[in-house]
Amino acid sequence: MAPGHVDVRVTRGADGTIRIAAGPDLRRVEAYGEVVAGGPDFTRAVLDVAGAVLAWPVLGEPGLPWAEVHDAGRAQQWVWALYGERVAGAVHDCAAGQDDVRVTTEVTVLAGAAARLGLGHWAARWWPASHQDGIPALEPGLLGLELAALTHHCQQLFDDEGDQPDDCAAELIEEHRAIIGPLIEWWRATPVPADLARHLESVLRLVDDAADNAGLDGLALRHLRSSLDGRGPAASSAGPGTLFARHGGYALAAGEQLVTGGRVIARGTGTNDWRRYPPGLVDAAENAVSWTARALGARRRIEVEALADPGAPVTGAPLVAEVHVNGDGPHRVPLARRDDLWTGQSDLSPDLPAAVSAPRIEVGVLLPGFDPGPHPPGEADGHAGREAVRALVRRRLVAATRPPAYGVSPHDSHSAPFLAETAATALDEDY
Repeated sequence: MAPGHVDVRVTRGADGTIRIAAGPDLRRVEAYGEVVAGGPDFTRAVLDVAGAVLAWPVLGEPGLPWAEVHDAGRAQQWVWALYGERVAGAVHDCAAGQDDVRVTTEVTVLAGAAARLGLGHWAARWWPASHQDGIPALEPGLLGLELAALTHHCQQLFDDEGDQPDDCAAELIEEHRAIIGPLIEWWRATPVPADLARHLESVLRLVDDAADNAGLDGLALRHLRSSLDGRGPAASSAGPGTLFARHGGYALAAGEQLVTGGRVIARGTGTNDWRRYPPGLVDAAENAVSWTARALGARRRIEVEALADPGAPVTGAPLVAEVHVNGDGPHRVPLARRDDLWTGQSDLSPDLPAAVSAPRIEVGVLLPGFDPGPHPPGEADGHAGREAVRALVRRRLVAATRPPAYGVSPHDSHSAPFLAETAATALDEDY
């Protein structure tokens, strides 16, 4: 993140919430909240910190984050470090009753590290892994351990109140202990480029320090400490393509086989809205959802297929297709995993046969209980945003194959590749 002077506006809402806006957002609109509300949520990185929520646009340079401060007292511990002394003073003034303060500040080192941490959480939720689009999945353990390291690196942003879900270094280390050994092997592999070796060692040392602070123990963490002290095993020849290769493949499920027959009256591609199901269930390609409508005498049947993510569970995920016919509905079709597909079929409602002789059918995939609903009225369906995100991750994967900028710490650079991205470019997968 390049240093420079940045205009910042601090405002106080009627409910006492303090909003901090910076840089380009001030030039686009007068009210910063409109910028944050605009666009699909999968184009924004969000971070819960002490007394506030921070947000950055994923597409383009993040700059200083937008902040919505609901507890100015708790937030003051990091506002100065993130935004500088003038902004901290403006937040204090607004908390005391002033409505609007404008100042100029400079981008801090913590701002770059915080933006990277926010982007990492975004990648864990929104990375558009797709066999069909040629975008490899990120190894969740690698990303999780680097997020643990970054959380520890950005500890100024958090306190001990326990209401910050993104202050989770210890939980991430516990969840991904199994990846510590392979990560050490990658660090000790020969040859490893010097910059990558430094990145690996830095992540491992931060994980070790975070685990020590949290009082964690166990064989994997003892192995980590001995390796960092130079008492670990000899150098390895294993690279990420061996250490983190996925061997899952596609498994058979007891889903209902689609039965051919009947007259095809319509077929098409559905909407693959990433917001409506958790990551790791459906291939993120735009045309991953397809459907066929058939006439079987007086009956009308809809058959739906969705490309499965290779890591999707065989059972236990009650995924459904939501079908609208000529604006009616929704009609939900349960989907089951079979090989590389989610499949399902259902007769349409008895009162619809006459309406589907020339039907207008809309199909989407969702997980009940997780689904926030279709995009809000007035908001685009997200197609352009999804294409922009795919372009972004392709650029990042290409960048992960190149040497980093000299002298830039990956922990403080929003654009530096994550270890999971570097490993993804080396995995021997059929992408």
